[in-house]
Amino acid sequence: MKPPHILLIVGGGIAAYKACELIRLIRKAGMSVRCVLTDGGAQFITPMTLAALSENEVFTTLWDLKNETEMGHIQLSREADLIVVCPATADLLAKMAAGISDSLATTVLLATDTPVLAVPAMNVRMWQHAATQRNVARLRSDGVTVVDPDDGAMACGEYGPGRLPEPVAIMERIEAALGRRPIGKAGPLAGKRILITAGPTHEPIDPVRYIANRSSGRQGFAIAEAAAAMGADVQLISGPVHLPTPPGMTRIDVETAREMAAAVDATLPADIAILVAAVADWRTADAAEQKIKKTGGALPVLQLAENPDILAGLARDARRPALLVGFAAETENVIEHAQAKLARKGCDWIVANDVSGDVMGGSENAVHIVTADGVESWSNLPKDQVARKLMEKIADVIR
Repeated sequence: MKPPHILLIVGGGIAAYKACELIRLIRKAGMSVRCVLTDGGAQFITPMTLAALSENEVFTTLWDLKNETEMGHIQLSREADLIVVCPATADLLAKMAAGISDSLATTVLLATDTPVLAVPAMNVRMWQHAATQRNVARLRSDGVTVVDPDDGAMACGEYGPGRLPEPVAIMERIEAALGRRPIGKAGPLAGKRILITAGPTHEPIDPVRYIANRSSGRQGFAIAEAAAAMGADVQLISGPVHLPTPPGMTRIDVETAREMAAAVDATLPADIAILVAAVADWRTADAAEQKIKKTGGALPVLQLAENPDILAGLARDARRPALLVGFAAETENVIEHAQAKLARKGCDWIVANDVSGDVMGGSENAVHIVTADGVESWSNLPKDQVARKLMEKIADVIR
């Protein structure tokens, strides 16, 4: 069988240097790759570098007499099994969405019916701008796979979403797009049904206020994506977050702890349950039907009631999963509190972390896997790497 052929379009941005490592991974996976280097991309890396790594000619201009007498841009667009735009700048995304063809890269993209995978990288404000989000939504509706950027520190000194994912993660998306690793259908967890909770819960005080916490849902969503990539049938139950659904899973959105408990019950049975969600311990006993007004007199008193303990309840359930994993967010004595929680809740593992810093809402995590056999500690890693490492450990145990 002919090995897959990738056409890599390298956009102009500091993240263009990661294209070099991506080419190495593509070739290591047994695929061939040719590169189109934009004018902007050529400000950061050279055609010679890409040619040496890919062992193929690099294309830079639409006005190449030799190539264009044979309609080279059409040939480039048709010979590839997948077109990868990496990094996809805000400018490239805008031109793709509008159908502008003012360069070799944009002409190739307009002239193709080959699947396209775009991997954005840009300043956080550019990524969050309404125009960019509108362009991304348009591209997705047109059938382009647009990968969400990572959170992290950027060359401009700012921090947030907009950072190019690491080449290993991009390579996983390439393999999934080619059907080499069909998400949800192959891998070490194929045939396993995994229930994952993520995000916070919001407990209403009145129609406009609620009790909540700082959980962003990123760690739970990363675990769900890693589980799906390993072939699992993933049921993701999410509290209120602003995150796109990773491919290859079923998502159920809830708001309160009681709604999450009901969704967990309705999703059973499952082979594995990983309860990452930061569920509120308490709710207001009686949420006000109308907005509580500030009167200038006595302060309102909130009567609290305890929310259902989803983890402990699942441990006692007759449909208890074969592996039940809970999470513990602590600010002190992390391991000691996690060990006590493991005994109290009746689960198999506790994944504990120190949230006294910027972990909740941040892009990295350092965790301790607490089991009856002891404690395994992992140093600070990006949350997607924590997710993959955790799912690999689970796959080893569940086989």
